[in-house]
Amino acid sequence: MSAALFRNVHLLDFDHPDGMTTTCDLLVEDGRIASIGRDLDVAPGVRVIGGKGGLLMPGLVNAHFHSSVNHMKGRLPCLPLELFMLFESPALETLRPTPRQAYLRTMLGCIEMLRAGTTSVMDDCFFIPEPTVEIIDAVAQAYVDSGIRATLSLDQPELSEFEKLPFLKELAPERFHAELAGRPRLQSGDLLALYDHLISRWHGAESGRIGAAVSCSAPQRVSPEYFAALDDLSRTHDLPILAHMLETKLQRVLGHEKFGGRSLVRYTHDLGLLSERMQVIHAIWVDADDLDLIAKTGANVAHNPISNLRLGSGVMPLREMLDRGISVSLGVDEAIADDAVNLWSVMKTAGMIHTLSGDDSDIWPSAREVLRAATEGGGRAMRRPQLGTLAVGAPADLILVDLSSLAFLPMNDLLRQLVHVEQGTSVHLTMVAGRVVALDGQVVSLDEAALLEEAREVFSEMAPALRRAADEVYSLLPIYRAMHDRASTVDVGLTRKMQEGLG
Repeated sequence: MSAALFRNVHLLDFDHPDGMTTTCDLLVEDGRIASIGRDLDVAPGVRVIGGKGGLLMPGLVNAHFHSSVNHMKGRLPCLPLELFMLFESPALETLRPTPRQAYLRTMLGCIEMLRAGTTSVMDDCFFIPEPTVEIIDAVAQAYVDSGIRATLSLDQPELSEFEKLPFLKELAPERFHAELAGRPRLQSGDLLALYDHLISRWHGAESGRIGAAVSCSAPQRVSPEYFAALDDLSRTHDLPILAHMLETKLQRVLGHEKFGGRSLVRYTHDLGLLSERMQVIHAIWVDADDLDLIAKTGANVAHNPISNLRLGSGVMPLREMLDRGISVSLGVDEAIADDAVNLWSVMKTAGMIHTLSGDDSDIWPSAREVLRAATEGGGRAMRRPQLGTLAVGAPADLILVDLSSLAFLPMNDLLRQLVHVEQGTSVHLTMVAGRVVALDGQVVSLDEAALLEEAREVFSEMAPALRRAADEVYSLLPIYRAMHDRASTVDVGLTRKMQEGLG
């Protein structure tokens, strides 16, 4: 693997009053940061990258993502999650992709991320109508070809709609019962066989740049036996295990209806499955007991503030997590619930949304805390503790930010301007595992223009199928709306939303 030297760069430094070091050099060898210093000597043939006094910082880590809907930006209005998912991920044959379509839609996200300096992604990929070896391979191959660092998991429920949602059975007319009581075609044995393929074929590929994770989707969407089997895989192979928990008030109500009053966090803990390997996704409708359990077990939390706003889910109690020492990362969630795949926008939103949590500005998140979540926090979520840092020996997943751009003119406070001003347009260079994969806003690890032209044609042809799929599930909308409305009236002892009213 080739070596490279960054010459005359500032390094992001959270401990420095200015947020960065004085200018220095950084040497990359064998895909890792080899040394840092002034006027470093290098061997002939080493690529020298002139930094021109720019900022060299760790690449951003998109710690929660669903690549399956990269081609569906802007297709849906803002809706509560349970209604949104009707149109986002219906298990319809109409929506079965070809391997090439799956490859191209994955590439759309890769290109958007790499252009703007996201170097790692945790793809909790769901598969419509169910996963196959061919589609798993197509998604993984896109990550290989793009040059990004990625972990891939299979976000597939195995229980029926009646089993995983409250009130639905009593609200649904009889004619819908067979459809809503039906379980997905693939059950635990089938899914574990697909994990066997994912792990044996792809985990550790590309010198470790591609990895596997495991996902239960959410505790209420799987049987305890399958959940435990996933945890065994996680423990055996030291993989992250992903679980959406308490994203909505309805999911808090679900605990009262189906789990004897226990929250999903408590239920998972009682199963013995809440651990330091677990990424708890969203964690909005959590209480103090839930947070104490997450902190005690060492689990981490993925914060997706734009998605939470888009779906009206509420505001996560970030300060309460940070005060307990819980590691927090940031995620886009998905292109259809963010309408972009840009972690800079996520950082800006995370830096502002928590001002609604109270009037004490001392507890609002600082730019430093937000940046740490987007870098170091993401590395911990991927179970790569050096990822997201500039430590010697860390993976050389780096971005070079042009400090002469408008975002930093004038330079008032580097960390705040990175979080509140920058949108990714100042990223001059993106490097993953020591390889330059994007330069001046263009991905250079692939033929970007040809891929985008093919994707434009392919997804234009798919538009009628997306409209047919929406029509197929539209009759269920009033039932799910009634379920959501009923859950919204239940007093769960806490709120995560601003309450409207006239003075």
